[in-house]
Amino acid sequence: MKPLALLPLLALSYLSHAQAPQPLFAQPTPAQAKADEKLFNSKAWNTPYKTNLSEDEKVAGLSKFWAEAKYNFAFFDKVPTLSWDSLYLAYLPKVRATTSMLRYYEVLQEMCAQLHDGHSNVYPPEELFAEAFEAPPVRTALIEGKVVLTEVRSPSLRQQGVVPGVEVLAIDGVPVRTYAQQRIAPYQSASTSQDREMRTYSARLLAGAANQPVTLSLQDAKGRQFTRTLARSGYSDAQSNQPPLLEVKVLKGNIGYVALNSFADKALLTQFADAYPQLKQTKALILDVRRNGGGNSDIGFSILKYLLDKPFQTTVWHTRDYRPSYRPWELPELWYGEAEAPVSPQGATPYAGKVVVLTSARTFSAAEDFAVAFDYAKRGLIIGEPTGGSTGQPLSFSLPGGGSARVCTKRDTYPDGKEFVGVGVQPQRVVHPTISDVRAGRDTVLESALHEIH
Repeated sequence: MKPLALLPLLALSYLSHAQAPQPLFAQPTPAQAKADEKLFNSKAWNTPYKTNLSEDEKVAGLSKFWAEAKYNFAFFDKVPTLSWDSLYLAYLPKVRATTSMLRYYEVLQEMCAQLHDGHSNVYPPEELFAEAFEAPPVRTALIEGKVVLTEVRSPSLRQQGVVPGVEVLAIDGVPVRTYAQQRIAPYQSASTSQDREMRTYSARLLAGAANQPVTLSLQDAKGRQFTRTLARSGYSDAQSNQPPLLEVKVLKGNIGYVALNSFADKALLTQFADAYPQLKQTKALILDVRRNGGGNSDIGFSILKYLLDKPFQTTVWHTRDYRPSYRPWELPELWYGEAEAPVSPQGATPYAGKVVVLTSARTFSAAEDFAVAFDYAKRGLIIGEPTGGSTGQPLSFSLPGGGSARVCTKRDTYPDGKEFVGVGVQPQRVVHPTISDVRAGRDTVLESALHEIH
């Protein structure tokens, strides 16, 4: 697609031109390119880690983040009540008042969270991970208004009654919902309510210092309450929390099931190609991206090539086209956009059976691009929960003391302009897991897909 047409130029009385200036595009000179490289990829921010930063470094880091977002962030229209400059002024005394590297980065995360975008984040230095980001080998979730354990990856914890389906009532003596909203939620950058809920009640709820255990007040299915103190590290029996790239099964009734758990590794494509001859013989196919946090969108599109018999569209993207001289001329800001070229099918004989895609709030980024293309092609149903509602192209940059940040520079939509960032890709059949499902080990979303196929 050609660049979007320029917005009409206003005739300004103080310009000597008879007509408004016309766009003229040129490659930068070698000297200009060298100057730009020095300006935008400065090593000045790559300062070493230390327990605390100087006040000047703290202000400089805040200013760096504020400036990169001001000129590059793609979604200020989604936070219409936010005054970014006023927020910067409000956070100057906050960063000055911090007394440790950890607290400094928490303050930056709190500021970043007010952009309400899952692809705009602040990352503390790696040296702080053991101080604040370790967690026991369990996973929690907010289900039916209650916080429950959904995964327990340590047999030794299971022997203590810490099993899936147990409800968490309090953390370190604080009611769990209060703990989550006061200590976790303010630092979570999220584009949607379901994304924020997942980060707050699942991904980050039990994180803390590696050497500091967390005490949980629990209640089992029979209403019996008990307390367990869980170490955040040191589990020799802990199973990995990283699922395999690809899981393939043939379920009863000759239904193919494929869990596509990440699009971050091209090895997935080789594994899928190896499995495809078997899958092609099935009468229907379920593609599960409920645990897929993204990666490379082209990997997901390459999977779709096996399912469609004609070229399919993916997304349309836009990015801000900042032109400094337009500001003194009082001309409106421009945006540049492109529609991605249609993707051609894999071969002459694509998969012919029914196809269903399973999604959740953990379906994120490139996995959402996959869901959009599948949905727009009308190849089959999406079943499950709305996706996280965040994709795009982040711009990453260094911050003082070894930390980093990123801001989202690109906004994607359906090919017809329909928004899904800030909303989530919506399933045609919405199915939420229940506490009884977790306790019984049932996968109601998968069961719903099987029912739909039959």
